[in-house]
Amino acid sequence: MTTVDQTGREESAAELDRCLGAAAAAADEWGRWTPRRRAEALSAVADALDAAATDLVSIAGQETGLGEARLTGEVKRTTVQLRMFADVLRDGSYLRIVLDRRDPDFVLGTRPDLRRWLVPLGPVLVFAASNFPFAFSVAGGDTASALAAGCPVVLKAHPGHPVTSQRTAEVVRSALARSGAPDGTFSLISGREAGVRALRDPRISAAAFTGSVAGGRALFDIASSRESPIPFFGELGSINPVVVTAEAVRERGEQIAAGFVGSFTLGAGQFCTKPGVLLLPRGTDLPERLAKLVHDVPAARLLTSGIAQRYQERIEELAGVPGVTVLVAGREQADTSGVPAFTPTLFHAGSTHNLLEHRAVLLEENFGPSTVIAEYDADDDPAEIVAAVDGSLTVTVHTSSEPADAERARLAPLLDLAAQRSGRIVFNEWPTGVAVTPAQQHGGPYPATTAVSHTSVGTAAIERFLRPVTYQNAPDALLPEALREANPWDLPRTVNEAGQSRNWR
Repeated sequence: MTTVDQTGREESAAELDRCLGAAAAAADEWGRWTPRRRAEALSAVADALDAAATDLVSIAGQETGLGEARLTGEVKRTTVQLRMFADVLRDGSYLRIVLDRRDPDFVLGTRPDLRRWLVPLGPVLVFAASNFPFAFSVAGGDTASALAAGCPVVLKAHPGHPVTSQRTAEVVRSALARSGAPDGTFSLISGREAGVRALRDPRISAAAFTGSVAGGRALFDIASSRESPIPFFGELGSINPVVVTAEAVRERGEQIAAGFVGSFTLGAGQFCTKPGVLLLPRGTDLPERLAKLVHDVPAARLLTSGIAQRYQERIEELAGVPGVTVLVAGREQADTSGVPAFTPTLFHAGSTHNLLEHRAVLLEENFGPSTVIAEYDADDDPAEIVAAVDGSLTVTVHTSSEPADAERARLAPLLDLAAQRSGRIVFNEWPTGVAVTPAQQHGGPYPATTAVSHTSVGTAAIERFLRPVTYQNAPDALLPEALREANPWDLPRTVNEAGQSRNWR
């Protein structure tokens, strides 16, 4: 077992310059590798992480206080993500290759020979998250998708788990080196100022971030204000509202109560998809059931002292809102790590009208084991709340198993608003536990993310780090291999022959 050394460090200017120089130098070669060759390298990284899993889990457990089962599952998620992107590369359709043959009889005049595909953006700066030391950290989804796209990665480690980050980075670098990847394909830097300097550096072509609204917005502003602005893919804050219909309460109220408590306390409430507000029909006994269940949830350690301090400040702020009742007051407990542990807190905002009146406080994310419930009277109250919520990763709706016409009609306006305000609409389940699949959308309008048209989870995340280039009337010998007539990389592509699309006349 490796002993954890909590000593942090800040990258020097010279070290950072060498790192960024190596990433820039590696970009051309790594980006020119065939997709299948990069797929083998990603698979090698996954194999190496699996082999080191026991050691990595031990280190991360000491640094974060997260349990062995949670961390073991997270390593598995990390390696599954890498292998999924490897499969995307082997398939090749992610490049979206389209060939338009020359057509002198095209409806708008002679059409030239056009060949379009996607190319890597260049070196990507990834800011690791605090709450997932593996899946959203050093070798997490941002790193995996950027490497898959053909972009070198400069990883800014999170100070909450520095040794875990260092050890994971060693595994990643070694596996890439054994695969023949150029030096600089992956590197790790530490320190807040180093991260900011790297973001301002012209050798960085894009950045990805998972964290707070304040931190993410500050970095987004830096990326946007550069002499040459770059894309900044930030996942920031999300309240993730949940609406429960009266029919759902009658059908399975007890199950809904248990599921909600399990969801908002999962990981000590430090998931980006934690349900932060629950809207219930007035007159049920769910508030009392929820209070009883919350009382029985044990204390859980927060990730860092900084998170704990902000959590306590928000608890006091929420409790001070007029009309808010503290149904269950959480308790702070000492932890041997020096980072406090908390039992969960449950707030009742009263009516949805009070929730709206104090939305600036009650509808702001609180990162930790607390949540707010409110009760609605009229059918349109839940839709009004969802309309008032800032952009969110998710909106969850609990309905009866087979909604009748009346329930469907009441929900229609709510669902329209949910699609406008979030990236994922969840029915009769809970938003925590984001499946890593091709159809997943983990994003939403600001402040959920800074790039509403993209996802940071699932294989579509690779699209963030690619841009289109078209070649017009290029001699075959001067085309990239992927666009040549012989298709030497054997990639899927769409070919529009001359004479097609005549129906446009």
